[in-house]
Amino acid sequence: MDEVRLTAWVRGRVQGVGFRWWVRSRALELGLRGAATNLTDGRVEIVAEGGREPCERLLELVRDGSSPGRVDTVQERWSSPTGSHTGFVER
Repeated sequence: MDEVRLTAWVRGRVQGVGFRWWVRSRALELGLRGAATNLTDGRVEIVAEGGREPCERLLELVRDGSSPGRVDTVQERWSSPTGSHTGFVER
């Protein structure tokens, strides 16, 4: 299976509501590696590496409204994996 790197920037009420923990849990269930990080402008950046289908599923879950808080918009970028992550962490 070819691996990809998904970088997604999530805007909404996503800080201080358990959103990063929720993303981490879903990512680990999907077998992904990466991080969910609070940004100073109030967004959360998600970096996930793994198979294309699990990354697409994570993106669907982030967008579907079942996460804590409120997701208003998600911008995404796809690239080649760097292999710099060994697990999935919250930052």
